[in-house]
Amino acid sequence: MPSRTSPDRHGPRAGRPGPRARNPVGSHVPVAGGLAAKGLAHARLIGAEAVQVFVANARGWATPPGDPAQDEEFRRRCAEADIPVYVHAPYLINLGSHTPATAAHSVDSLRHSLRRGRAIGARGVVVHTGSATGGRPRETALAQVRELTLPLLDELGDAAGAPELLLEPTAGQGFSLCSRLPELGAYLDLLDRHPRLGVCLDTCHVFAAGHDLAAGGGAKQLLDELVEVAGPGRLRLLHANDSKAAAGSRLDRHENIGAGHIGAEPFRELMRHPATEGVPLIIETPGGGPRGPKAAADIALLKELREPAAP
Repeated sequence: MPSRTSPDRHGPRAGRPGPRARNPVGSHVPVAGGLAAKGLAHARLIGAEAVQVFVANARGWATPPGDPAQDEEFRRRCAEADIPVYVHAPYLINLGSHTPATAAHSVDSLRHSLRRGRAIGARGVVVHTGSATGGRPRETALAQVRELTLPLLDELGDAAGAPELLLEPTAGQGFSLCSRLPELGAYLDLLDRHPRLGVCLDTCHVFAAGHDLAAGGGAKQLLDELVEVAGPGRLRLLHANDSKAAAGSRLDRHENIGAGHIGAEPFRELMRHPATEGVPLIIETPGGGPRGPKAAADIALLKELREPAAP
């Protein structure tokens, strides 16, 4: 079992890009029909340099075994092209649920995503931080999160190639257990700041939770605070999404880059901050469609924004 100390930034899970970019820019890609056959074809079409996938139904409890041949081809081709891979765990997972069946299914589903993530060479598995349901006290829900999550983290062990578990704070809707950054710091403490634990920040979520990225210096302030509460090197992934709703709305409504209340410039500021060095950006913006025209436009804009300022 690994010691529960600061994570290692220099191993194969560190999410570092190839020499072509400080921040690889990519997208969540559809994989129905095969990880390699469909997912990578879509990634090429939209110009993605990093990919995120589901390995199970996003809104169900099924835990499909996957296709070993597709897994190996996907893993090999992503490694050859230096494409960082991430898995998003199903949305139904809530380790703070008051319902025993939901809590048990959540453990099984998250374990499945971690195992499948390892099989396909994923660097991290993203999971939402959950909510306190059924009117139960927040402290009770958080205690259950600790009880159920730490064994899953310890199961990852020290073996090379195991993904990290990436906590994604929510937009603050309902009885969220973690949305603003001070809550993230407490959540990490709850899980002993385990070395297999990282952070995925969704720009729409943190904006809706009340971190105003659109204000002057807002992105820098957010990342400075993240380093303060989480420690250096804990940020592994950014979900780059504009927001249809205003700052502090607690509404999780993604918008295309530059078309919402955040605007384009904060993304440039995010990619200049030391905390995002080597951290990929994954878009989850609307309107990608089967051929991904809007996804391609969002990726192209983010690539433009990451370019160094002209002298």
